[in-house]
Amino acid sequence: MTERAHYLGQIEKLLGSHTLHGSESLCKLLRYLANHSLDHPGTSPKEYQIATEVFARQKDFDPHLDSMVRVQAGRLRSKLAEYYASEGADDSILVEMPKGNYVLTFHHRSPGPGREHSGPSHDAAEGVPLNGQTSNRWFAAVLVLSVLLAAVVAVGTDRFLSRKTAEARLTSDSSDVPVAFHIFWRGFLTGPQEPWVIFSNGAFVGRPYTGMRYYNRAKDSGTAILDHYTGVGEVLAVHALDNVFAKLHQQIRVKRGSLFSLDDAKNNDLIFIGSPSENLTLLEIPNTSEFAFKQITSGSRMGTMEIINLHPESGEQKEFFPSPPDADLTEDYSVVALKRGLNPAHSVLILAGATTIGTQAAVEYVCQQNSLEELLLRLSVSNSGELKPFEAVIRVKVARGVPVESELVALRKGPQ
Repeated sequence: MTERAHYLGQIEKLLGSHTLHGSESLCKLLRYLANHSLDHPGTSPKEYQIATEVFARQKDFDPHLDSMVRVQAGRLRSKLAEYYASEGADDSILVEMPKGNYVLTFHHRSPGPGREHSGPSHDAAEGVPLNGQTSNRWFAAVLVLSVLLAAVVAVGTDRFLSRKTAEARLTSDSSDVPVAFHIFWRGFLTGPQEPWVIFSNGAFVGRPYTGMRYYNRAKDSGTAILDHYTGVGEVLAVHALDNVFAKLHQQIRVKRGSLFSLDDAKNNDLIFIGSPSENLTLLEIPNTSEFAFKQITSGSRMGTMEIINLHPESGEQKEFFPSPPDADLTEDYSVVALKRGLNPAHSVLILAGATTIGTQAAVEYVCQQNSLEELLLRLSVSNSGELKPFEAVIRVKVARGVPVESELVALRKGPQ
């Protein structure tokens, strides 16, 4: 068997390992980097190349604005260290990715204890090396394993300390930040990474100076798409969230919906700003089951969004409409929902209005003390309690394009 075949065989062993089980994005990255390193020895692929060829990012991907490749590479390094410190401790080929580039290196290792000998020789038992070559090999093996073990411990310690530090923040500065904020946002403060805020940016055609409209798949095939616009409500919503998390001593990572992927959804706590009509990735993750957005396709309200009450309770509306499109916007409705993510260990918060102003109101509702306290009271969550999944609808009063009053009009709570 050729040396290349041996190396690829080790890659297949890694791909089938328990350590990488379920990590589809990391497996794709490992296979790609292995082939590239063997086909182009010593040459590191570019971040842009990895983003577009491995993770199917669009051609406008900018590594200066999106650190996705660096984050995934860091996760892969940690997984390789974890593998060789556990189930791969006796493997004869060591695969590493040194920091600073995306080149995989392959190293042959001496056999582990007990793989070729039934037991240690008398000399070995007394600590006397059998010969210089054996001594060097054992020294190299011990050194490699020590480095890998240190890396695993460092990653584990970092995650542990990050979580403990975040938990400590929840109980500190209580005089500065209302208790309601700690209760509601606790699930987004204790993860190993900062929560991601995904704002909607619908697809448009046209140009600002000639007029733009939403992209229509049926009649705009082949037309250049503009996907870097969002509503004023989304902009103000991100600002409101940033202020709240700053008070809670936590950073957030902001990303537009068109750059988001399912791999991101599996590994992070997420806050979605905007409805599924523009934040299309909401259609691919666990979504609301009680209150759903629907575009009206006929009548005087054609083209606008409404919220459907899928299981209306006594006294509740079956449909929630914003103001008609031919009138000034004076009323809107929004959904505020907390769900479990694709990975149940992570949380998904959906903050979405029928219009961009409703979206702004939904975010402000969970960023203001009075409304948060009302919501927690309706959810029967005590100061020491745990916030569980829920779905809610709020009615929004609008004046001159600004949300001025919000009222909770429907609520579903409990396991979902």
